Amino acid sequence: MREIMGGRTLKRYILMGVLCLVTIALIYQFSSPTCFASHSQESQWISPEQFIMSKDERSGETQKFVYNRYMPLIFIGGMPRSGTTLLRVLLDAHPEIRCGEETRVIPRLLGFRQSWLKAPFESRRLSEAGITAEVLDAAVGAFILEIIAKHGTPAPRLCNKDPFTLRSAVYLRYLFPNSKFIFMIRDGRAVVHSIISRKVTISGFDLKDFRQCLKKWNAAMSAMHYQCEQLGSSVCLPVQYEQLVLQPKVWLQKILSFLSVPWNESVLHHEELVNKKNGISLSKLERSTDQVIKPINIEALSKWVGQIPDDVVRDMGSIAPMLSVLGYDPTANPPNYGTADTLVEQNMKHLEENKEDWLENSFFCAKQLYLKT
Repeated sequence: MREIMGGRTLKRYILMGVLCLVTIALIYQFSSPTCFASHSQESQWISPEQFIMSKDERSGETQKFVYNRYMPLIFIGGMPRSGTTLLRVLLDAHPEIRCGEETRVIPRLLGFRQSWLKAPFESRRLSEAGITAEVLDAAVGAFILEIIAKHGTPAPRLCNKDPFTLRSAVYLRYLFPNSKFIFMIRDGRAVVHSIISRKVTISGFDLKDFRQCLKKWNAAMSAMHYQCEQLGSSVCLPVQYEQLVLQPKVWLQKILSFLSVPWNESVLHHEELVNKKNGISLSKLERSTDQVIKPINIEALSKWVGQIPDDVVRDMGSIAPMLSVLGYDPTANPPNYGTADTLVEQNMKHLEENKEDWLENSFFCAKQLYLKT
């Protein structure tokens, strides 16, 4: 009888010991700051590692790409029709970089965030609900990072090209402390002519009014120029479209050096990788697609000359003072942008000799765009 009672007592002690251990483990786990955030500023939620698994089609090996907000993201911005698409396909030709097509949702989200915080009543309502600026910033940063990381194939350096994101460059740098920015600049007269002639719809732009469009261009460029200057030359690099297409090797070397990416000749021959397997993906819905399928060229450099109303030409300096700020002569018609290097001259010769083929390719892209709109 004593043996039976002794056995039961032993089992009871063992059971109590196990229960104590489990209880202690649970208390430790749920009180740890790595699991739940408390009201203490020292406690915070630590998110799990974010990564993408991708299979290398050449080697057959599966690679793990880790991404987080401290990675050196690349942002390309500027006015639409300023060469942002061209630059992104040139960088996409580099084996270590992936930009991809415009996401369109990132600039909209940035706009929503700004409107939420700028409206006093809405801002107070968010704060009352516990959605502070810090909470909102964390959510916006997570959203942007997921879009950039997952809307294309993984790569060591991820890049985003949504032109108007540069209006929020300082904020993006706050969200992504190691990011860098490239500010694409183009003669405003060429930009507005391209917007109007190609019927590119931009909120607030009256495509029937050259003067009004130039004023809108001036305001947008002034805001982006300010953002770039605030970041400084080590974080934001201004690049003139005209110089990029005239001297591509010189400027691409500067750009890759600025981004701390090793030089690769493939960036000078992006057309060889367009729409190829593991190459450069182009959208049928982006207006520049029919142009960037070609090798780097200067066909569009001065198409605007002679296409601007005389009264607008006369008042150019007062309508668009940012022209002078950005290094353009508002009185020069046509301006002297500089001379093309040997590679560009060869490209131009090739395009002329194969004009019919390139016209057919461009027409096909334009037709696809028309059918999708």
